[in-house]
Amino acid sequence: MPTSPPRTIGQPTARPTGYGGRRADLVVALVAVALAIWVTSGLWRDPNGRVVTVNASDQALFEWLLAFGGHALTHGENPLFTHLLNVPDGVNLAVNTSITVYAAVFAPLTYLIGPPATFLVILTLNLAGTALAWYWLLSRHLVGSRLAAGVGALFVAYSPGMVSHANAHLNWTAGWLVPLLLWRVFALRRPGRWLRGGIILGVLVAVAFSIAAEGLFFTALATGVFLAAWAAHPARRAQARAALPDLLRGLGVTTLVAGALLAYPLWLHFAGPQRFGGTGFDPVIHSEDVAAFGAYPRRSLAGELGWGTSLAANPTEENSFFGVPLLLLAVACFVPLWRRATPGRRATLVALGVTAVAFAVLSWGPQATVNGRRTGQPLPFALLDGLPVVNAALPARLALVVAPVVGVLLAYAIDQFRADPPRRPFRVAWAAGFVAALLPLLPTPLLTSLRPPVPQFVTAGTWREYVSPGGVLTPIPLTLDVYPDGQRWQAYALSHRQGVFRLPAGFFLGPGGPDGRGRIGPPPRTFDTLLDQAGRTGLVPIVTEGTVRLVRSDLRYWGVEVVVLPDEVHGAKYDLDEDALRRTATALLGEPQRVDDVWLWRIPAA
Repeated sequence: MPTSPPRTIGQPTARPTGYGGRRADLVVALVAVALAIWVTSGLWRDPNGRVVTVNASDQALFEWLLAFGGHALTHGENPLFTHLLNVPDGVNLAVNTSITVYAAVFAPLTYLIGPPATFLVILTLNLAGTALAWYWLLSRHLVGSRLAAGVGALFVAYSPGMVSHANAHLNWTAGWLVPLLLWRVFALRRPGRWLRGGIILGVLVAVAFSIAAEGLFFTALATGVFLAAWAAHPARRAQARAALPDLLRGLGVTTLVAGALLAYPLWLHFAGPQRFGGTGFDPVIHSEDVAAFGAYPRRSLAGELGWGTSLAANPTEENSFFGVPLLLLAVACFVPLWRRATPGRRATLVALGVTAVAFAVLSWGPQATVNGRRTGQPLPFALLDGLPVVNAALPARLALVVAPVVGVLLAYAIDQFRADPPRRPFRVAWAAGFVAALLPLLPTPLLTSLRPPVPQFVTAGTWREYVSPGGVLTPIPLTLDVYPDGQRWQAYALSHRQGVFRLPAGFFLGPGGPDGRGRIGPPPRTFDTLLDQAGRTGLVPIVTEGTVRLVRSDLRYWGVEVVVLPDEVHGAKYDLDEDALRRTATALLGEPQRVDDVWLWRIPAA
């Protein structure tokens, strides 16, 4: 039976040209954009007034990063370290998800339409761009059928993992970086092109590091595993040996270029102030449940029908959730591809299979969890967890590598069927199999909800009458991941060129966690602990003279000039009792004054 010729990245493919090819490209582009708008449609209803329900804190963080990045660019400040948060110590943004490139490129838009709307534009472009980048790689370098390329690309871009990370993760939804990185890595093997290719890849690596460092790390690991398995196959050993010198030269140039561009960010990351080792997140909790690979995600057609599960650590981490039909389809596609493949194509299939299995197993973390039950069975990730860089990654996210492998496999299968169609009954069976596997995974819009507006006290610039330039203001409760108000206010002030006020806390990763690892926000002190308890429980704590002295000491340590309580506090994870917060602050600081739409306590200088 005839077979399609093997194709590898960097080799030209026979593909439709002219009107037919352009029409296919246009259709895929329109579908990609339509799906991106569909998934984010809840936010498009009111970009400044709505928030991602399940991850409002991360949305506030990325909006702040966009505002701060634009401010740093226009004011000549360091974009990778700031003292606007975590007074007096500051925040090392190089060890956080700083999206520096996005902040710089989109700074004009941030100043024009504000951080929330810019955040939405980038999120939508990320999803559509991921589909288009994968479509370009598949259609121009891997398969001859535009239909095959379109199905594979759209699956990767709107796979359950990508849709779940669309809940406010501008870094992980930047999946368009992956096919570009793969393209440039494989291009290094072209004879005589290692210097130019290494320079281009080095710049691309620097960009990827500045947008999604963890994603870059995973891409590098997956590419290494794939190449090792591919080169070890007998059919490709000679080709691999011939390409190795140019590949190594190109990677050497890449290292030099990326190292030069990233010298300061890497120094800050590994040796700068406010650094830490590891994220502090429990790898057992943040690992993929084995059963999750056969489950359905919540934001999908299957989820809307009640077939979704809660096997992920949270709704933003449904990194696999392919469903049993898709797993069966992947196996069903692999078998005929293998049977009809040339030895060279079998090397590619082996490498894809090894990569998928390796990253699936690693995503299960240091010990297996099945249907929410920890088995205690040790797994390979336990051997890697203590290694530098690896200890800063969440094992569950390693499952994100599996989706592109499945997408490429689907594209290969459709390409094979187009080139060598099976008999009609089998064509119907295959079409039914694709529909049964992919239709339940059709994404549904992200859940959104109204968020409290930024108070008039901030939008009108009234705060400048009570805070000296660069002085410290704090909302209560203090700004943290679960209380994002302060960073939303600061983002508004920065993007509207009102001036600068600083915050004593913030949503960031910094030192202070167990065993030298990181933690979210600064270590708690008396003032924020008391207000956190009051807001969550609705109970005013007992306040003594000693308590007041400790609170005054905290405020002096931070240099706070004013304490502010809006009428509605945005609790990102739970509702708060504003009345209990006001009564507790009054017991600690005295009677407040009413200014615009906030309660305000002035703190006298020491």
